Amino acid sequence: MNAPAFPPADADLPTVLVVDDEVRSQEALRRTLEEDFTVFCASDAESALAILEREGEGIQIVLCDQRMPGRTGVHFLAEVRERWPDAVRLILSGYTDSEDIIAGINQAGIWQYLLKPWQPEQLLLTLQSAASAWRLARDNQRLSLELRTAEPVLKKRVEHKYERVKREFGLDGLTRAPGSPLEPVIQLIRKVAPHDISVLVTGESGTGKEMVARAIHYESRRANRPFIVENCGALPDTLLESELFGHKKGAFTGAIEDRIGLFQQADGGTLFLDEIGETSPAFQVKLLRVLQEGEFRPVGGTRPVSVDVRLIAATNRDLEAEVRAGRFREDLYYRLATVTLTMPPLRERPMDIPLLANRLLDASQRALGKNAAGFTDEALACIAAWRWPGNVRELQNEVLRMLALAEEPHLGADLLSPRVLRAAGGAAEEAELAFLAGLGGGLKERMERLEARVVREVLIRHRWNVSRAALELGLSRVGLRNKIARYGLRGAGAPGEDEGSEGGEGADGGEGDLANAGESA
Repeated sequence: MNAPAFPPADADLPTVLVVDDEVRSQEALRRTLEEDFTVFCASDAESALAILEREGEGIQIVLCDQRMPGRTGVHFLAEVRERWPDAVRLILSGYTDSEDIIAGINQAGIWQYLLKPWQPEQLLLTLQSAASAWRLARDNQRLSLELRTAEPVLKKRVEHKYERVKREFGLDGLTRAPGSPLEPVIQLIRKVAPHDISVLVTGESGTGKEMVARAIHYESRRANRPFIVENCGALPDTLLESELFGHKKGAFTGAIEDRIGLFQQADGGTLFLDEIGETSPAFQVKLLRVLQEGEFRPVGGTRPVSVDVRLIAATNRDLEAEVRAGRFREDLYYRLATVTLTMPPLRERPMDIPLLANRLLDASQRALGKNAAGFTDEALACIAAWRWPGNVRELQNEVLRMLALAEEPHLGADLLSPRVLRAAGGAAEEAELAFLAGLGGGLKERMERLEARVVREVLIRHRWNVSRAALELGLSRVGLRNKIARYGLRGAGAPGEDEGSEGGEGADGGEGDLANAGESA
């Protein structure tokens, strides 16, 4: 019996144990494999077992001859299977006896049965595949163990994320100040959310109707089920029907496979249909059937599909007026509007605007990857004065603009859009006329108030830089300073307002000297 060979193990190479009673066959196999494997050799089963005892799980592949003195390859590999089950087992034999092959599969669980004479390239490919199989099996065992041990950790992570989502999209996500007109809406949500009744959310565009729908979902018993959103105004009827109800392959041109609709995706959860007032009467009939029967037919389908979905709809239209005009089905309206929630516009929530602005700033910082210390008091005052016809969506865009343009830690009023900077009532002509009508006093007093308003807007836009504001207004610095003093205009700590910061800009020629002379005089 030849002594077993113990080559130095290379940790980067897979290991193979070659068992063959013919020395020349051993050497041929070693030369073929040694560049890609760490090769151990043995001439019989006893020597091979000694190597396995010593190396243990370090042996990844066992390549064994079938007919050897003493034990056959099948008997030897059967013992290997019992004691070292992770090792990939192969038989290399010059015989094709079917009984040997069957015994190898049944008793020894061999991975492959190879025949002599063998081709070096084919043998290398086979053993490299065996090494990959060993690695995959080991990775699978490791991952299975990690999943078992990590189950409590994963469960806590899921619970933590669920609580975070609920905080962000539940009632806590509806930002409001004490005394906000939103508070009665919140109280109504608390009452209706636990019950599976349809809800219609109305309000102007951008008031946060989808946020309300999410809050209802996360306060309901369906909170851990899907929340699906669809904008009915974004698609024509044919596409909307396919989107909501799904379709069968071949139902129309381009339907190359079956598609599950949003109603099925939302099964057990909540489906939010935004802009429901934009749908046609024909589509409204199909939607009504789903609400009445709890079932629908996919486009091109023959069998009805039953679903358990809570429906929340939203619109910026007056659906009662649409019903009277015959543009919206009365029976569908009453199905949708079991409870109606009306979102107040932002102009009716002035106390909420600073809180909303700061919350939107946090979200904007994450979106743009840019940090800011907050708003100046002057910026918040201008933000609160604007009527926000686009509501929260418009406010969000304004905050994004300010953050993108900011070059200093605090976001000043000069970063606001011109229409917001003139925030004395509204952008519409009617708001301007209302402002003028409410001034009171004689012509002179009214003109002075208008002048003060214009001067303040220009000063804010130029960050209270007197030189630049005076240039735009066509005034001297002395004249502008007199108007600032006359109207009692003060900036909220804006740069350039005090004498030192303005002088630091550099002299404005003779005008700057004249201003200083006039002030000292």
